[in-house]
Amino acid sequence: MDIKLYEEKMNKTLDSLNNDFVTIRAGRANPRVLDKIRVDYYGTPTPLQQVGNISVPEPRVLVIAPWEKSLIKPIEKAIQTSDLGINPTNDGSVIRLIFPELTEERRKDLAKDIKKKGDNAKVALRNIRRDANDVFKKAEKAGEISEDDQEELEHKIQKLTDKMVEKIDKAVEAKTKEIMTV
Repeated sequence: MDIKLYEEKMNKTLDSLNNDFVTIRAGRANPRVLDKIRVDYYGTPTPLQQVGNISVPEPRVLVIAPWEKSLIKPIEKAIQTSDLGINPTNDGSVIRLIFPELTEERRKDLAKDIKKKGDNAKVALRNIRRDANDVFKKAEKAGEISEDDQEELEHKIQKLTDKMVEKIDKAVEAKTKEIMTV
């Protein structure tokens, strides 16, 4: 028996958390905050990055230049209906998103959200650990592995879980610090 499969699952959980963190805006313009936005492109929900060019001309400004002028309104609508909380402005050829400075209250709300996402990721890790331990116990009962092997595998999966929880804690701490820095 091997714990590689469970290590992969735990790494995917960590990757997912980091991807979630990237989409949380920290008062600076980051094109990745638009990753989850889909634009109605001839009836098909299409990622915003695939219908225009996104640039960062200033630290708190994103500019979206659609490849087709007819997409200005659908892009604007997609941004307004998203949970981004920023009103787009358009001059007929490009859309500008101006990111306001985050208020202290908004920073605290984001920090709570970050902690919650971190806690959810830890729960996912513990579920993976539980599943692994169940598999090890069944294998021991079926006589596929010895009791010593089962205990060693459970010890290894616990060490792996502890290591991943530590990584999650560091990611949460780093993102919280980034959000709270004025």
